[in-house]
Amino acid sequence: MGKYYKHLFGWSASVMMLIAGLILPLAPAASAIGTGLTVAPMLQQVIVNPGEPKQASFRISNPAAATSNLNYELSVEPFYVDDKGSITYEAEGNMSDIVNWIKFDVPVIGTIEPNGVKEVIFTIDPPKSAPAGGQYFSIMVTQLDNSINSNDSDDEDVTNKGQATIKETYRMAHLVYTEITGSTIKHAEISDVNLPSFLLSGNITGSAFIKNTGNVHGDATYTLQVFPLFSDEEIYTNEETPESATILPDRTIYHETSWKETPPIGIFNVKYTVRYGDSMEQISKMVIVCPLWLLFIIVFAIVAVIIWLVLRAKSRRTRRAE
Repeated sequence: MGKYYKHLFGWSASVMMLIAGLILPLAPAASAIGTGLTVAPMLQQVIVNPGEPKQASFRISNPAAATSNLNYELSVEPFYVDDKGSITYEAEGNMSDIVNWIKFDVPVIGTIEPNGVKEVIFTIDPPKSAPAGGQYFSIMVTQLDNSINSNDSDDEDVTNKGQATIKETYRMAHLVYTEITGSTIKHAEISDVNLPSFLLSGNITGSAFIKNTGNVHGDATYTLQVFPLFSDEEIYTNEETPESATILPDRTIYHETSWKETPPIGIFNVKYTVRYGDSMEQISKMVIVCPLWLLFIIVFAIVAVIIWLVLRAKSRRTRRAE
């Protein structure tokens, strides 16, 4: 925000120029549930050749805060990411055939002591006939022996009085984005790249749709750059750490990128860039941020000046007539 105040005078001048112009002529770290098991990393990307086994691994940890051993069970499930970016654990055509090519190189049921870590090693063994492109699966880690006992003896309508057991199942997913080599196509259509021209409130936000038209997943990146109206010195940019999203084949993803420290008043030059592979779309706009109360003042000032000019002209005509 230091740079913002540095250019405050310039922005104020810009607002005055705007008023004058109006008057004169407008996509991970580990995930934990309480003190339960954690997995790390949350996801990985693997490239596999047809007919050639490929090993990969991840870690399961029992945090130091735990006071007892925790048991777990491993399983494999397909997944895909829908058009809203939500992960769904179910089959998705031939992109989930890979669940039949996975085998664990460790026992599928195990125990981890407090502050302990276990490495889960698995092998992806695609057939020679495996089609080129993306395949997607998750290794589910189900935490066992998690039950809460509740006493329902006060409920006279319950037939079986005494202790009732409510079982709670904790599951964590390690996502694996797999690329089967061969005739892979990494291509996408970028559309509806947009920046607002005028904001009454909120943050300056760029948005875009990207449709993956290839046969393998890819990463889209979103860059937002904000400049003062009369300067090339950036007020804000995320060029070094652009926002990203992994897009699966045949998926269309909508994404928004915002400057979360947008001031309530100002005029800025904004550049929004969306990239996916070799495709790129960019839009540049002057964005005016003007709160509603200031807009009312500007409109009132314009109307007052117009009325003053009309009355002044009418007064002159009256004097000439006399």
